[in-house]
Amino acid sequence: MAKLRIGRKEIVLLGIAVLLCSAVFMSTSGTSPAAERKFATKGCLDCHTKFADKYMSMKTVHTVVKEKKCEACHIRHGLVPKLILVREGNALCLSCHPKEKIGADKAHLHTALKTGQCTTCHDPHASQGSYLLKAEGNDVCFQCHKKEDYQKKVVHKALQSGNCLTCHFAHSSDQTSLLKKADPPLCLGCHDATAGSFKKAHGNYPVETKSCATCHNPHSSDQPKLLKASVHNPVSSGTCEACHKPANSGTPFETLQSGSALCSQCHDLNGLKAGGTVEHMPFQQGMCTSCHNPHSSENPKLFVAPGNQLCFTCHQDKAAKVSVPHPAVANGCLSCHLPHAAKNPRLLVAKDGELCFTCHAKVKESEKGKDVHEPFRKEQCTACHNPHGSNINFILKDRLDTVCYSCHREAETNFSKTYVHKPVLDASCTGCHSPHTSDEAKLLKAGGSKLCATCHADLMKEEAGGTVHNPFQSGMCLTCHDPHASNVSGMIVQKQEVLCFSCHTDVDKGIKGAASAHPPVVSGECTKCHSPHKSKLDKLLLAASPDLCLSCHKDIKSNMEKEKAHPPAQSDCLTCHKPHFSAEQRLLVGKVQDICGQCHDFKDAAFSKAHINISATVIDCRTCHDPHASKDPMLFKEDLHPPFAARSCEECHIVEKR
Repeated sequence: MAKLRIGRKEIVLLGIAVLLCSAVFMSTSGTSPAAERKFATKGCLDCHTKFADKYMSMKTVHTVVKEKKCEACHIRHGLVPKLILVREGNALCLSCHPKEKIGADKAHLHTALKTGQCTTCHDPHASQGSYLLKAEGNDVCFQCHKKEDYQKKVVHKALQSGNCLTCHFAHSSDQTSLLKKADPPLCLGCHDATAGSFKKAHGNYPVETKSCATCHNPHSSDQPKLLKASVHNPVSSGTCEACHKPANSGTPFETLQSGSALCSQCHDLNGLKAGGTVEHMPFQQGMCTSCHNPHSSENPKLFVAPGNQLCFTCHQDKAAKVSVPHPAVANGCLSCHLPHAAKNPRLLVAKDGELCFTCHAKVKESEKGKDVHEPFRKEQCTACHNPHGSNINFILKDRLDTVCYSCHREAETNFSKTYVHKPVLDASCTGCHSPHTSDEAKLLKAGGSKLCATCHADLMKEEAGGTVHNPFQSGMCLTCHDPHASNVSGMIVQKQEVLCFSCHTDVDKGIKGAASAHPPVVSGECTKCHSPHKSKLDKLLLAASPDLCLSCHKDIKSNMEKEKAHPPAQSDCLTCHKPHFSAEQRLLVGKVQDICGQCHDFKDAAFSKAHINISATVIDCRTCHDPHASKDPMLFKEDLHPPFAARSCEECHIVEKR
């Protein structure tokens, strides 16, 4: 059979045929590939079904929601739900509801509108109430305004039968408090000022020219006639002429006298002073109405502002919020101060300490301690504490160390050194000292090492065996350390060569007349070898010999590790050397011959032969041998004279038996 050969031309024709067949098939099926790949567009409510169930059936549906124009307010999002508005706050609402259209273009704006929170009152999607309000009638107002303030014993008829919008606009007004008209014209819309009952109730004074809110609460009150909670007796009794000129005079509202001269007709000023010689400035200057309303007030004692807010109108610095408030301030300024006059400075009800101890009785008891802090003894609490509050613990006037330095001025300079005790560095004087009293000297919280152990407990644990430095064992920490600061490492009171030698006088004397002294001893670095506190080894050593010595003599250590080590050097450096000073060079314990003779028998025949019968007493072994380590089995030094290395002493020396 002949082989079938397909060329490039045949392949191209075959491909065209396949494409034509596909086109015919697609045309007969009626569906194009493009149509199959097209995505169907979904609306927002296709996914947000819970939203649709909740809002779409409500009484009032926001127009854009009803028309499913979600993108009028929101930007589209993907699988991750994210509330992204096209504009922030009220700017979004005002894009459709301009201020002039909703009546929000006047001088005084509703707080919710001013702060960009339309949704405080309105639901942006749908509501069961009108105007998309979250609640109907007054209930929408009570979301922010305390309901109980409007439901007292006597309720204003306008509020009782109507609602807040009887007197107020919802969005803005040209009048304060969003009133529809000014006061009194608004009130006179219901109350006839010409009626006899009206005139009788007001003693025929032309009150229609004054604000009704001077005496009345416009919403509700526990007093008859909607009078405010605290009412001046002439007002409640209708005897206005006790203070004012007659109603039929040309100036009926003018007072008979000015200032405290008028008030003193009824109020005994001396009685208000109660023997006090320090007078409150407004009281002293007869400015009674700077604190009291002469007609009525919602605050006790006719105060023009509630509680501490009254005092803060003048003492604004005391109104600042602090992280550590004094509870007495929260209870009211009058818990510590008198309002009119007092026998003590700053109008205090009692002297500093006496006043403070009325609450802090337990602190007062601590005065019985043996050592009492001078300001505490004198009961000068405000020397350290801010009685109104502070941003520092224990209502301190300032950072603790700054407070202490205000009296201990020399300490601030003395503590400015290279090494500072952590409590001092952290401004924590009370870490060691009691601020009021103590049974220990210098107001310390504990005596001796017990105080140090509160932080250094691990260091001060007893260990079985070993050695303990006597001052450390006796709890005499301050023998060596300064408790506050030092210019010497370890916060010690003096440099080591002075401090250590003050007890170890034998070492001090020894190095002065010695032929050689250990450099760390001379330079006053005792703690390079010894622990100043305790050690598991004798003599407070940090490590045993030879490890301790080799921590500095690293070249010898290296040679001993790589070469043949001299057994005494490998065992204990103190076999040959003294640790502090010596009458011999290189801290040797004695003459070289004596040291070597401890191990080597100079009378031995082999020794004599090896040293060509030269007497050991005239030999310095170190001339030929390395006392620590060598590559040579006999510890010869590395650089040797060739005849000597070949043991041919006769080439240079006349060898004869002696």
